[in-house]
Amino acid sequence: MTNPNFQSPEFIRLFETYTASADSIGVKLARATAEAAPDGPLIVATAADFILFPGRGRPPEVEGYRLTTRGFKELAAVSHFGPALASLVRLREIDPQGSLWRTEAERLLASTVAAREANSVALWRDEIAVPAYRGREVAIANMVHYACELTERCIHRALAAPHTFTADDLRTHCLEATGSEAGATVPMNKVMIATFFLVGLDTGHRVIGWFDRHDIDWANAMVLIVGRQGRPTAGVTWSTNAVCSMILAASRHALPLERVYIAPHAQAPTFTYPVETEAVAAHEMPMRKLWWSTRAMSDLGPMMYEGYPRFAPGRGSRPVLQPDTTEVSEMPAIGGPEDWRAFNTRMRVILEDPRQLLAGCVTDYAADQLQANGNDPRKAVVPGLDGTDYPAYFS
Repeated sequence: MTNPNFQSPEFIRLFETYTASADSIGVKLARATAEAAPDGPLIVATAADFILFPGRGRPPEVEGYRLTTRGFKELAAVSHFGPALASLVRLREIDPQGSLWRTEAERLLASTVAAREANSVALWRDEIAVPAYRGREVAIANMVHYACELTERCIHRALAAPHTFTADDLRTHCLEATGSEAGATVPMNKVMIATFFLVGLDTGHRVIGWFDRHDIDWANAMVLIVGRQGRPTAGVTWSTNAVCSMILAASRHALPLERVYIAPHAQAPTFTYPVETEAVAAHEMPMRKLWWSTRAMSDLGPMMYEGYPRFAPGRGSRPVLQPDTTEVSEMPAIGGPEDWRAFNTRMRVILEDPRQLLAGCVTDYAADQLQANGNDPRKAVVPGLDGTDYPAYFS
C-alpha cells in the first residue's frame, strides 16, 4: 500500500539545500547581500507606527500615526455612521421580524446621543487639540453635531416606522440628502469624506514633517510595510496601501517604488509607550534581513534573464471617471474638492474591494494637497467641511 506521507530523503535534502532551511543557499545569499550592502536608512511601517532606523549605529526613532493619534478614534466614530446605519438596514433585511436590528439600533442611538453631548468646540480645540485642525475647530464641532443629530433622527424614524428603513430610504434621506424625511440638509456622504480627509490631513502633516526633519536619502531608502493593515485582505498592494501613499508623498515621489516592500505576513515590531529605544533597536536586524532577503531574490532576475523585458512597477494610475463609467478596478482620480462623483465612488470601492483600507479612502488626496502646499494644512481644502453649510450649533 502506498504511503501518502512518503518523501524521498535525498530529494528533501536537495530541496532544503537551496530553500526551506536555516542553512540554505537562499538564506546565506540574503545574509551576504545584507552584509555587503550600504547601511542605509530603513523605514518600517506597522499598522500604527513608523520606525526609522537611520543606520550607521544611530538609534531608531518612532512616530505614531494611527491608533495613538489624537482625534483618530473620534473622527473614525463619525465616519462609521453611514456603514453602521447600512448594517442595521441589512440586519433588518435578513430578519425583518427579529429583534437584533432593533436592539442594535437602540445601542447605536444611545452611543450617538452620548457622543453628541460630549461634542464641543472646546473638545476639539483644547482637549483633542490637533495642530492640523487649528482654525477649523468650530466647523468640525458643527459637522459632528449635525452628523449625530441626523443619525439619531434616522434611528428614531426607523424604530417608529420600520417599513421605511430600507436601502433606498437610507440613500435618499441620509447619505445623499435628496429627501427631507429625516431633516437632512447636508449628505452624510460629505461628513464621511470630510472625516476621512481630516484624519489623512493630520497624519500626512505629521508624517511629512517628521520625514523632512530627518533629511532622508530617498533614492537609497529601504521601506518595509509589515503586518496586517486594516481588514485581513487590505493594503497588500502598492495602489491600495494608504501608508505607501503617505511615504511616497513624504518623499515628494523621489522614493523608487521598487524599494517599497509590503509584507502582510511578517511579524510587525511591537513595543509599548513610552517607547524604549533599546526595545525598538532590537527589531532593526530582523527587519533589515527581511528587506534584503526580498531584494536578493529580485536581483537574480537581471542576472538570469538579461535581454528580456524587465519588471517596472507602476504607480497605480487612478482611472478618470467618464459620464458613462459604470465600473472601476481602482479608486478613481479626484478632480477637485467638489468632485463628489469621484468621492462617492471611492467610498463604494473601499467597501466592495477587499484590498482597500477603509480609512484610506482619501489619504492619497490629502497627502498630495499637503505636498502641493508646503505641508501647510491651512491651505488644503477639506472636502465636505470647508465651504459646507452645516447648522451653526456652535460659533
